[in-house]
Amino acid sequence: MEYKDYYKILGTSRSASDAEIKLAYRKLAKKYHPDHNPGNKGAEEKFKEINEAYQVLSDPTKRARYNQLGESYTRWQQGGTPAGGFNWDEWVTGSPSSGYVQVDNLDDLIGGSFSEFFRKIFGGSPDFGNIPQGRASPQGRSSTRRVAQRQAYEQPVTISLTEAYHGTSRRIEIDNRRLDVKIPPGAHSGLKVRVAEAISASQNSPRQDLYLVIQVADDPRFERKGDDLTTNVTVDVFTAMLGGEVTVPTLGGNVVLTLPEGTQPEQLFRLSGRGMPHLKNPSTKGDLLARVKVKIPRSLTAKQRELIRELPRA
Repeated sequence: MEYKDYYKILGTSRSASDAEIKLAYRKLAKKYHPDHNPGNKGAEEKFKEINEAYQVLSDPTKRARYNQLGESYTRWQQGGTPAGGFNWDEWVTGSPSSGYVQVDNLDDLIGGSFSEFFRKIFGGSPDFGNIPQGRASPQGRSSTRRVAQRQAYEQPVTISLTEAYHGTSRRIEIDNRRLDVKIPPGAHSGLKVRVAEAISASQNSPRQDLYLVIQVADDPRFERKGDDLTTNVTVDVFTAMLGGEVTVPTLGGNVVLTLPEGTQPEQLFRLSGRGMPHLKNPSTKGDLLARVKVKIPRSLTAKQRELIRELPRA
């Protein structure tokens, strides 16, 4: 299994602060976001990789565990990488357990949203994601996976904020069946989408439920708080002083906002019903707050300079 250098992926140092990591993530996420690169599979894969790195480094518990693993892996490399390879066993989440059940192609559930490295270290088992107390079978990879028996199984799925706004779906393949699971509009991180009786524990026992645990990736254009969104809009100083129109991005399409005279830097304007859909009532939406950023010109024409000097005397 390949070691993933999450700091290198985000272009930060191991000593980077939380703010530096977030800034690096937002910059890269904006560059490789699928909405900005339609049909570009390379950008889509890069976006997944960036999101995975941020999922680890933005979480204090995951980051601490990852740093410990990194130190151990570095010592192993410096020791001349002895035969047999790095010992991953001590870093696998979960512990050996009895009572295995047959689950086919469970690693296809997330469509490659998380790497094998992430799933092995943080997801509960090396081959099939965040299924609590899971463990790989002694035979290793095969067409049939074995995981510890539980009443319900969980699998992490990452979606974009745009998908959370419109609603989306994920196709899963399990027990030789293909299921299209709908993720409703208004989905938020931590939401669990139930797939009833998806997993066959054994021939003579009841089928078990599967839960897709939703993680909504950050969108560099918006800040989300509940069903409300906040975005920045930049205007020149003259539009702020005199008033005028500015285009505001929303997840439902751009809208035009008319600013009044004397608009102040950081002033917020509320666009009702332009936020996220309510999970239980998608026809009702939260609000979008447009935060005004005023851009000061770096150079002025002689005429502009003259007129501005006259303002205090007017």
